[in-house]
Amino acid sequence: MRIKKGDNVIVIAGKDKGVKGTVVRAFPREEMVIIEGVNVKKKHQKATRRTKQGDGGQIIEVAAPIHVSNVMVADPKDGKPTRIKRMHNVDTGKRMRMAVKSGTELE
Repeated sequence: MRIKKGDNVIVIAGKDKGVKGTVVRAFPREEMVIIEGVNVKKKHQKATRRTKQGDGGQIIEVAAPIHVSNVMVADPKDGKPTRIKRMHNVDTGKRMRMAVKSGTELE
């Protein structure tokens, strides 16, 4: 999986198509990512007796995972969707990720 936590991505398919966001969490085995503000679901939370005020239950909005195939990394130069390639840097001897469109290195 080429998308990591902290990447700026664009949703390319689904109900949130065109939305930009940052990857909050990645699940490589399931090939899923959670993006802040994307695929938001409502969760009904049960009331607990531990609170002093005895508050009732509440409805919380939670970002649900989205499949990696519906997401592309945003190019650092122009912000448009791009593919990623892995390169081996000869100078440092480390692997790096590059945007295919502009050739700029990703963090």
